[in-house]
Amino acid sequence: MFKTAYYVLLLSMMIAGPVYGQSQLDVGVRLQKSINLYTENGLTMQYTNPKLVHSRLYIGASYVSSRFGTALSSNAIKQDNVLATVSYYFRPTWLIQPVVKANVGYFRADYGSAIFNDLPQTSLLASPELGLCYCPNFPIKINGSVGFNLITSDGLTGPGTLYPVFVQTSITWNILKKPKP
Repeated sequence: MFKTAYYVLLLSMMIAGPVYGQSQLDVGVRLQKSINLYTENGLTMQYTNPKLVHSRLYIGASYVSSRFGTALSSNAIKQDNVLATVSYYFRPTWLIQPVVKANVGYFRADYGSAIFNDLPQTSLLASPELGLCYCPNFPIKINGSVGFNLITSDGLTGPGTLYPVFVQTSITWNILKKPKP
């Protein structure tokens, strides 16, 4: 699943076109918690350059899973999320910048037993996020936000473990930023 997210990001980088020395490719971890349910952790990456609204618009991809959170060493339901994201950073000169995100993607739950095969296991994802980013003049970014899954279910028409409200923290490193001598 992460392979699909990787290809989405790679395609967006080719469409945006490279601007060497000013492009940013942030790669890191995403820690996510559905309110009253699972912790899901995984990888995230986002890309921008000056052609994308003066480096305020980021195009990215994330993979988060309860396999690296609540389901690690437990019998919790294993669920995977693959997301394509678009983020807009306000106030680019501020140390703490407001951020809005739009995510679309795919959700899959693995119930772990054949007796649950009749239950819905997959869903499309669509979620806005609103948050803040700590963006120092250093290659690291720490982003925290609250999101809302627009597509949820009662367990009969879609996966019952896809809860509406989640919080997330991403810690990323700009791998294209060269250290100053």
